[in-house]
This record gives sequence, structure tokens and C-alpha cells, in this order.
Amino acid sequence: MLSQNHLRHPLIHRNETKPEHRTLAAHSRTLVAIPARWGSTRFPGKPLHLIAGRPLVQHVWERCQQCSAVDEVIIATDDERIVESATSFGARAVLTRPDHPSGTDRIAEAAQSFPDHDIIINVQGDEPLISPRLIDELARTLRQEPQIRMITAAALIQDAAQVTDINVVKVTVDAVGDALYFSRSTIPFVRSTVPSTAHRRHLGIYGFRRDFLFQFVAWPPSMLEQTESLEQLRALENGTRIRVVMTDDLSPGVDTEEQARAVERLLQSRF
Repeated sequence: MLSQNHLRHPLIHRNETKPEHRTLAAHSRTLVAIPARWGSTRFPGKPLHLIAGRPLVQHVWERCQQCSAVDEVIIATDDERIVESATSFGARAVLTRPDHPSGTDRIAEAAQSFPDHDIIINVQGDEPLISPRLIDELARTLRQEPQIRMITAAALIQDAAQVTDINVVKVTVDAVGDALYFSRSTIPFVRSTVPSTAHRRHLGIYGFRRDFLFQFVAWPPSMLEQTESLEQLRALENGTRIRVVMTDDLSPGVDTEEQARAVERLLQSRF
């Protein structure tokens, strides 16, 4: 038996979704949506993989619950097993279509049930140590800077092995902090040493203005997005700037069982 927190709603077909135009109010509401897909090709059942005795997605949800600039936190999933687990630890779960090409497409469907939320933050379900302060910073930046339509975060890479690790997504930025490109490859490639050269690790968090979120999912998956398997490239290929907030709050992602074990060791060392 699912709790009353479990929401069902009509399926949303992407070609029927229309952008919603609204003015962002000073006291606009912020929704954090955590996409959690069962059928990961590299790590099936990843959201429910136990880390330090709790499902991975629960760790992410608990971090989001600590935010001060967020009004609602939900888990958007395609699987009843994740819904049941989410409701068991008190999360609000939204069951979505199974065929979404990305987590952002999934949260857009879920966001239809929350029409009063003008800022949508996508916190990926494999970031169990995501910083609540970082989530708040992205939400507040979107409120304060209306020209920004999409925002994300990155941290300087300290471990040289991560520079060439294809499971660690890198990002390069321009002079004002907007993304130039995201890649699993090493970017920038260091052909000659320059003192200011830095490698940045992209963190699994995105913020959207509501109208742009629905514009984003109305576009078909782009060539670079499909090539790199990185959904944020859809925005760049369609000419949208993405602001990148730099942070020192590192949050190791979990794409493999080996990374899950590393996060578990890190959590256990803290307690």
C-alpha cells in the first residue's frame, strides 16, 4: 500500500509540453526534484543500492531536506520499487513514464504537478554527499539574476586520476563563468603548461527557470548529448548559456559499485 504522498498524474508527451511564461516573484517557490531511474545500464537498481545501510537515493533526499531556500523535495522515478522505498523513509514520490531520455525530462513531467514552483532544481539521484548550501546557492542565484536560465556547479579536480576518468565529467568555462563545454574526455587537453590551467569536475545538480525547463524538454535529444551521454549539452547545442557556480563542497558521484564503496568508506570515516 502506497502512502498518500505518492502522486499519480496523466502521462506527459514531450511534444505536447508547452513552455509556461511567468514572472519570477521575489518570493517564488523552489522545487527540488531527484530523478531516480531503475534501469541504469552501468549500475541497474542503483537508487536502492545500500550505502552505510540506507538506499543511495535516501542519502540524496536527506541532504536536500537540509536546504533553507527550498520549499518542496520530491523523488521522480519510473519504478514502483523506488516509490515504495521512498515512501518508507518519508519522501514524496512521483511515478513517471519509463521512457524519458534524461533525468531532466523526468523531472519536467513531475514538475507539472507543482505549478506554483517557479524554480526547479534537479539534484541527481547519485550524489549522496551533495551540499545543501550549494543547492541553496543555485536557487538564490536564479532568484537574484533573471538573465540566467539554467545553472549548475563544478569543483576543481584535486585528484589527477579523475582528469582522465570517463566517469568523471569535466567542464570548461568562459571569462564570466558560463560553460563552454562538458565532456567525459580530458578538457582542456594540456598540450602546453599554462599557470592558470585548471580541470573542473562537473557536479550533478542543475537549476532551471520553470519556463526554460519546459523549453529544454521540448527540444529533441541533441547529437552531442547522445554522443557523450550528457543531457546538459542539449542546452549548449541550442544556444543557451549555462552558468557554472564554483564550489569547494565536493560531492563524489556514484556511477559504479566501486564508487559506491568509496562513498561508504567516506561516510563511515565521518562517524
